[in-house]
Amino acid sequence: MERRSFVKTSLLAGAAATIIPATAMASAVTGPKTAAIEFYELRVYSLKNDTQQKLVEAYLKDAAIPAMNRLGIKAVGVFTELKSDGQTKIYVLIPFSSITDLLQMTGNLDNDKVYQEQGSAYLNAPATAPAYERIESSLLKAFVHMPEMALPAKQPRIFELRQYQSASESAGKKKIEMFNSQGEIDIFKRLGFNPVFFGETLIGPLRPNLTYMVTFDDMAAHDSHWKAFGADDEWKKISSVPEYADAKLVSKITSTMIAPTAYSQI
Repeated sequence: MERRSFVKTSLLAGAAATIIPATAMASAVTGPKTAAIEFYELRVYSLKNDTQQKLVEAYLKDAAIPAMNRLGIKAVGVFTELKSDGQTKIYVLIPFSSITDLLQMTGNLDNDKVYQEQGSAYLNAPATAPAYERIESSLLKAFVHMPEMALPAKQPRIFELRQYQSASESAGKKKIEMFNSQGEIDIFKRLGFNPVFFGETLIGPLRPNLTYMVTFDDMAAHDSHWKAFGADDEWKKISSVPEYADAKLVSKITSTMIAPTAYSQI
């Protein structure tokens, strides 16, 4: 039994090493204790019709989220586009307290009979009637200055998912530095954006990029908050530093307005 435990642990460590840079792994083992940093899977379902949407949503609501909750994975967010161009996409945000939790999830779900039964229509959808067109997943690592997700108040609201792409890894790191050590996250909090998470994309499309989520009461609040951000003295001070100019660090910004489903835990 001891040998089996050793082998399993070794395999998980090896898999994690392919995901996290070696320096980060070394720090986790030998470095000083710091606040635990979460990881997130941001999953995007592309759908072709309402039938697929209903099937995916039923799977998430009745099978996937309850099963993840049983594994200790809390606050799974599910969102649809506020104004979609055609059939909406479904956005799923899954938080993990560690890479190990992420690696173990699939195996645990495979052995969860309730999950398999409740999710059967989705899990066993035939090729002639697939549950979705494609799934696009990204693995994100939380920023040091906001290592854990912050849940907004349970009330009607909308969310904005923003992605900043950079032309190079060094530019991307520099932009993350603005959030972590130069006070950009603090500006978001002070101005009432109620940020949910900030994450660096470790694995996923369009790298290098960072992604974050903020939330508002409605579109009028969205517009007024961003106007206040642009006029903020502290933001002007940070963004006026030549090395932090967006023209150097950000090659493209993508904004997606989304709304939580009735069963979303965020």
